[in-house]
Amino acid sequence: MEPIPEAPAAEHKISLVTPIRAAIRIRRKIRTFKKNHLHLDLSGKRPLDNNKACLLRRQLSTEQSIYRASSFDTPKFFKFDTPTLEQVALSNLKRKKKRKKSRAVLYPGNAKKYLPVEQKSKAKQCLMLLVGIICFQILNAIENLDDNVLKYELDGLEKTMHREVFGQKYAIEGIMDLLKDYLATHCHNKPLVISMNGPSGVGKSHMGRILARHFRAVMDNDFVMQYYVMHNCPKDSDIEVCKNSLVDLISDMVTRAEIEEKIPVFIFDEMEQMPLPLLDTLQGYFYLNQNNEYLNAIYILISNIGGNEVTRFILQNSSSDVLNVAQELQSIIQSSLKQHHRIWDIAEIVPFTLLEKSHIAHCFLDELLREGFYPDNNNIESLTGQLKYYTTEDKQYSITGCKQVVAKVNLLHSYT
Repeated sequence: MEPIPEAPAAEHKISLVTPIRAAIRIRRKIRTFKKNHLHLDLSGKRPLDNNKACLLRRQLSTEQSIYRASSFDTPKFFKFDTPTLEQVALSNLKRKKKRKKSRAVLYPGNAKKYLPVEQKSKAKQCLMLLVGIICFQILNAIENLDDNVLKYELDGLEKTMHREVFGQKYAIEGIMDLLKDYLATHCHNKPLVISMNGPSGVGKSHMGRILARHFRAVMDNDFVMQYYVMHNCPKDSDIEVCKNSLVDLISDMVTRAEIEEKIPVFIFDEMEQMPLPLLDTLQGYFYLNQNNEYLNAIYILISNIGGNEVTRFILQNSSSDVLNVAQELQSIIQSSLKQHHRIWDIAEIVPFTLLEKSHIAHCFLDELLREGFYPDNNNIESLTGQLKYYTTEDKQYSITGCKQVVAKVNLLHSYT
């Protein structure tokens, strides 16, 4: 009997081991190839040559074919082991991580892009409406102020002053500024007190008559009062009666003016002759803590107090250039008024200066035209030369102002 050869058994052993080794070798080469390829791509170096790449591909393809051929011979085993909970959880986490890594959505280049629509806020609209209302109210208030000033026709009053009062430019500007500021509205926290002070004959009383005539024309005679101390209260024995009548006049006038929304005007001339009880009574209406109707009033005080100081200042500074003559004169007059009475503590001082010889000529011309005389220049010069003057280096100031102009013109009637 012949022995059985053992060659097939050896062949069987080789057939089981070689596929496993081939598979391991293939996997290692694939890994090294991927790592080298990735490292070359990231570092920016040149990849392998085409010949080397072809040889590597051929070697991998032969080894893969051997592995595939041997895989049919390798037995397959089935295991009945069930996976544990930890393995299931790990597999689920891996799946979730893979799902999260999604590709970025790419939009076509020709697609239209729209910006997000801005929603209009209602609060912004309300704010714009509120701003518009405030602007309208401010404009309306400004228009009402203009209407209130136009009601008193202050522009016409200023033109009349410049036409009839000569040589008092600073006084006219000061009075008009005070009146415009005060008459711009009807509501005030204090009355307006204007004190006209200066030498005799420079136009203070004439200015008071112009103011009284103007406000009687634009308002009514019932809201303007002219009070002459020597006429209304000539005797010292009538002081108590004068005080009571003055209180009644002021109270009645301010009450009626408040009803009709008008501002009354009180003009007091010859204040240097007013007794102390009347000054104290009149001062009581200048305080702030009183009824509303007494706060809306204009008081004009006319006097010669401080006139000598004004004359001395003008004569001493006629040749020098004083920067602010009105302010200097106000301080001079204020010191004289404080010595007389405290009624002038809250008053607005308007100084009147001396009149020059040219201003006296204008006074004569105006009076001649009023009386119907022909304005002859030679006649005016002769009349102007009859008055007395303070003579300085370059100017002549009238001692009596325009007070004697009317008397001189009246003498012409006797000659005709």
